[in-house]
Amino acid sequence: MDRKLTDRKLTDRKPMDRELAVATELAEWAAERIRRPRATDDVRDVREKAGPADIVTATDEAVETHVRAVLRREFPEYGIEGEEYGVHEGSPGAPHWLIDPVDGTTNYAHGIGWCSFSLGLATEEGAPLLGVVADPWRHEIFTAVKGGGARLNGRPVHAAAHSTLTGHVFLTEWAAHAHWPGMDDLLRELAARHCTVRVMGSTALSLVQVAAGRATAAAIGEFHPVDGLPPLLIATEAGALAIPELPPYDTPLLLTAPGAAPEATELWYRTVTGRGERPPLR
Repeated sequence: MDRKLTDRKLTDRKPMDRELAVATELAEWAAERIRRPRATDDVRDVREKAGPADIVTATDEAVETHVRAVLRREFPEYGIEGEEYGVHEGSPGAPHWLIDPVDGTTNYAHGIGWCSFSLGLATEEGAPLLGVVADPWRHEIFTAVKGGGARLNGRPVHAAAHSTLTGHVFLTEWAAHAHWPGMDDLLRELAARHCTVRVMGSTALSLVQVAAGRATAAAIGEFHPVDGLPPLLIATEAGALAIPELPPYDTPLLLTAPGAAPEATELWYRTVTGRGERPPLR
């Protein structure tokens, strides 16, 4: 991104047009940066953060540094929260960006091609306005603006039309390296329904598969807006249901195709929350 993004000519401007244009270009740049072949000594660029299962690479830091610099230049009044470099406060009442430069760093550091770049924009209160998730390895960029539907490489996408979990794919993730409360019970119930579970290693990339209709449902045990808010918006704009609609920090999230929602939600509340009954769907 050598030229100033503000030079881009946008016609028929709608709310979030400029933000989406900047975010999409940043996602394209980040995907190319993540795809670069790593040198044999790149292992020396991997460091522990909270522990052996929580690591950071030089690529995480380089991507976030560049993205933050562009966003501060283009939207100086907006706040920024990033996975690696914390919070930059914006003007009172202004929205804030959410950056996860490499979501799935463990996969990336070990040469496994399932990680992502995610970038979101939220209101001061935390409601999602815009979401972008890039899959560097499949050259896919998912985008959504609140109220505008979801797109994959510019084309509309929709949640699956399945009416059951049986025979379909359910994606989930560990809480770092550990199981989260209710996860084992959930996996047993899904297996009994002949629903195939996959744990792939990138929260954003797993959740966004519900938007593409590839996974009928997906769940995480600990919602973090930095990597969870962009795919949540993309999936719901594609027609998926989120349970709850916007989780508090560090609480569980279920995304499900609407036709499978009665089954998925009953199972979710019985195994994960322990309520034993299905709540009303909205």
